[in-house]
Amino acid sequence: MENSTPSQYISSILRKNVVVKLYNGCDYKGILAGLDERMNLAMEDTVEYMDGKEVKTYGDAFIRGNNVYYISHDRKPQE
Repeated sequence: MENSTPSQYISSILRKNVVVKLYNGCDYKGILAGLDERMNLAMEDTVEYMDGKEVKTYGDAFIRGNNVYYISHDRKPQE
């Protein structure tokens, strides 16, 4: 998405598969269900990864916004 603001980008990936990278090195892959003004995230069908290895599967996950390093659209969702 060219020339978009961060909020436009987030709106474009809402309800889609995403990768969320935390400052501690963990990755979470799942569906971005929602977020608030502090970037607290709600995710569905979430899988936690550490060093590229699957650690745990969650139905729903809630991630505090100040832990988020980045959010990216996951073009290759887990199977």
